[in-house]
Amino acid sequence: MDLFRGVQAVADSSGDSIIDWDAVAAAAKAATPRGGLELSPTEQAGYRTDVRDARDRLRSVGELEFDLPATIEVQNRHHWIDANITTFRRVVEPLEGQQMLAPGVSRAINTGTMAVTLGFLGRNVLGQYDPLLLAETDEHSLYFVRPNIRRVATQLNVEYPRFRRWIAFHEVAHAAEFGAAPWLPGHLEDRMQNAVSDLTEGHLNREAYRELNTAMTAVEGYAELLMDRAFDDEYADLRAKLDARRQGGGPVVQLMRRLLGLGLKRQQYERGAAFFEAVADARDIAAASAVWERPENLPTDEELDTPGLWLQRVER
Repeated sequence: MDLFRGVQAVADSSGDSIIDWDAVAAAAKAATPRGGLELSPTEQAGYRTDVRDARDRLRSVGELEFDLPATIEVQNRHHWIDANITTFRRVVEPLEGQQMLAPGVSRAINTGTMAVTLGFLGRNVLGQYDPLLLAETDEHSLYFVRPNIRRVATQLNVEYPRFRRWIAFHEVAHAAEFGAAPWLPGHLEDRMQNAVSDLTEGHLNREAYRELNTAMTAVEGYAELLMDRAFDDEYADLRAKLDARRQGGGPVVQLMRRLLGLGLKRQQYERGAAFFEAVADARDIAAASAVWERPENLPTDEELDTPGLWLQRVER
């Protein structure tokens, strides 16, 4: 890691935008080891097999029809940073043109904040299903950050191929959701745009954020249910060790997790998973999958904590 080069990139940030994205890329990469991407033929075949098997198992168990994303990449950390800078630029674009107090200082602060965020995530993200929200395309992408997957498998003392396969099932479960619900990207985009648009006008749209959080809780919770029921190997030890890892780490890591809302994401997993477990136990997986038939079938905030209300409403 070249921290001096990262700090220098932020200090030299320039332009008229609220964030200097070139400086973000330079600083985030300077603070983040690239990681190896030398895949043997066996490992390449392993990724292909994991993704294909996950697709087939998830289709069968979830009774869902979906296709894999057009783009599936095994990445190093710098590849992941580049891909997500593109995503963040789309999200932040509506804020461009806002008047800033002390523009140079504000730009440096925004640039530094984004660089720290992407650097931290780039060192920790294992896989990502990217529906490319707010993009001028309906294609989706699936990423595996190979150096992080290998490092965490070693840290957890679990077999790399089994851990890699479990991650593949989780990310392909997200592909299953979005593939089964072609309306879902537009639903999330509308709420994101409403929230960001209101921010540009100086106030917080709590309803838009609440709806976005509820939808993402359903997305995360259903993926947890589906991957667990479709995975074709033991996974209890993997989940327990990964949960313990999420709760561990030094004070800096814990601070970053709080600042980035990763604790909230864990709550989404747990709350959403509890909802879908209750629905599947009361009916079956197909009943839980009905949530993706239309936007009106998404659970409300109240129904997430009272699954029986949702079952009565959708008559499953």
